[in-house]
Amino acid sequence: MTTGARGPHGVLVVDKPAGISSAQAVETVKRALGASRAGHGGTLDPLATGVLPVCLGAATKLAQHLLADDKAYEADAVLGVETDTLDRTGRVVRERPWQAATREALERALAARTGEHDQVPPMYSAIKQGGVRLYQRARAGEEVERAPRRVRIDRLELLAWEPPHFRIAIACGKGTYVRSLVADLGEDLGCGAHLTELRRTQSGRFSLAQAVPLDALDTRRMVAPSDALGLPVVRATAELLRPILSGVQLALEALEAQDLEQFQILAPSNQLLAIAHAERGRVIYDRVFPELAG
Repeated sequence: MTTGARGPHGVLVVDKPAGISSAQAVETVKRALGASRAGHGGTLDPLATGVLPVCLGAATKLAQHLLADDKAYEADAVLGVETDTLDRTGRVVRERPWQAATREALERALAARTGEHDQVPPMYSAIKQGGVRLYQRARAGEEVERAPRRVRIDRLELLAWEPPHFRIAIACGKGTYVRSLVADLGEDLGCGAHLTELRRTQSGRFSLAQAVPLDALDTRRMVAPSDALGLPVVRATAELLRPILSGVQLALEALEAQDLEQFQILAPSNQLLAIAHAERGRVIYDRVFPELAG
């Protein structure tokens, strides 16, 4: 962690409690730690708990990179009941018999849903369509057609089977809606289902083991910006600090980064200077961090 005149710079991994939004959790951290800016690396619904990386100060520039990270969850669901939100916070829209569903059938469905496939995002989501977020349309009583999105699911494992309840572990790529996955599994079993509990156990490099409760925030657990990304590291000499912070497009050879696509550039002091990528033999800066170099 780096602390400047305008508060800390780093990523604090929070164990978000149920009942509040990710934005509310971020605001709590921002106020408690006196940060000038704050953001998060991946939304959790109010229903959900678990790993929420909160980016503070200059580290807010990392948020878009953390959003793209893979995630892992444990989810509880119940068969036979469908809701408009696809989770327990919604209105029941359909009930069907679930007694014919078997553990073997669910395990086959989990295997079939592993890998890449198209997923229709839920109406109650923050995706914009026609300039309006889908959840706003849903609250107005609208149902609009949503284009399927390609998602990647690396792991689907049945953790508990107590029909009509079950629990699964999920490891997936960005943009995967667990609520939609549970609803799809319910359709696979022919009885419907909805999500009842969701806990994020991993977000990129961050796990529950690193997370602190929202009521026991501790800056000593904060992750430095240079340690928050899983990008290759290139170290700059002292002579290159000013050109890099000024955005000068250096030759890749100047940083010995010829074999890299995207990378992070660290100062001799290990502070993060920039996130960059290679283009036509030059260093192109995606983000520069002058706040951390002083």
